[in-house]
Amino acid sequence: MKSTRDNFNPQQKRHLKTKPVLLIIGALLLGNLLWFIAWLIPNEKVSATEEVASVDGKAITKEQWIASMESMYGKEVLLDLVNAEVMEAAAKKNNIKVTNQEIDLELALIRSTQEGTDTSFQKFDDETMRMKIRSRLILEKVLSKDIVVKEDAIKAFYENNKNLYNIPTSYRTRAIYVSSEDEGKEVVKELESGSSFEGLARERSKDPSSASLGGDIGYVSKDTESVDSAIASRLPKIDVGKWSNVIGLEDGRFAVVQVVSIFEGESFSFSDVKDHIHRELALDQLPQSVTEEAFWQEFKANWSYSEK
Repeated sequence: MKSTRDNFNPQQKRHLKTKPVLLIIGALLLGNLLWFIAWLIPNEKVSATEEVASVDGKAITKEQWIASMESMYGKEVLLDLVNAEVMEAAAKKNNIKVTNQEIDLELALIRSTQEGTDTSFQKFDDETMRMKIRSRLILEKVLSKDIVVKEDAIKAFYENNKNLYNIPTSYRTRAIYVSSEDEGKEVVKELESGSSFEGLARERSKDPSSASLGGDIGYVSKDTESVDSAIASRLPKIDVGKWSNVIGLEDGRFAVVQVVSIFEGESFSFSDVKDHIHRELALDQLPQSVTEEAFWQEFKANWSYSEK
């Protein structure tokens, strides 16, 4: 979907003066990892020398595993946590509220612009997504609260970009891609025999990026250009938790798809998105990018992280 206002698409260029959406979403994985590490570390009943894997008889211990995760993700995870707390402090000081309706709107807009091949959004549960969107909205509201945007500019932007706020129904989809129709039929038989769709996707799908995610190809709608139209047109006919028969694709491959969940389409009125558009246009007036770290000193944030 493209904007008609100076080719400006707020879903492609949105939040120009704050962290881009994908950077925020990317941090969610780190948050999940920190939770997992925190769950492991205080478990005194589990020995740090416990074997979690082995190769040719050589053990990989839980201690090695945790140390490796901390080395790879520790700094980013801690930064993410500190920033979230800083934003909560900023919200309290500035009397800023974030409603569930605002978070729902942001989720809908993200889903509507996510390409089916984009795996950045597939890894996170709804609760984690909502938490991160809340922090981002606080940052945007703090930055934009004193910036004046004329009502007619907001209205004009809405009128010129209505298509962005007419969200089609989307389907959280898993897919198993195979080379032949016979392979696809074998997959269907295994599913009917009780095999896990995720497990089969990891074992049999010829698409490495989605196979590693259990076949998850994200949110697919009639407007998703990166997913074969044969898949998009079949999804409305599949019940949640069920799968399709073999689908022939334009590139010569075949697929079996499963619908994980359905998000009904929605059209947002001007009043629904007025504040959202105000923030977009206000943030575009800022002379430079601003991140949560800019507020650390104000809220006395510090950390003791040191890279070894």
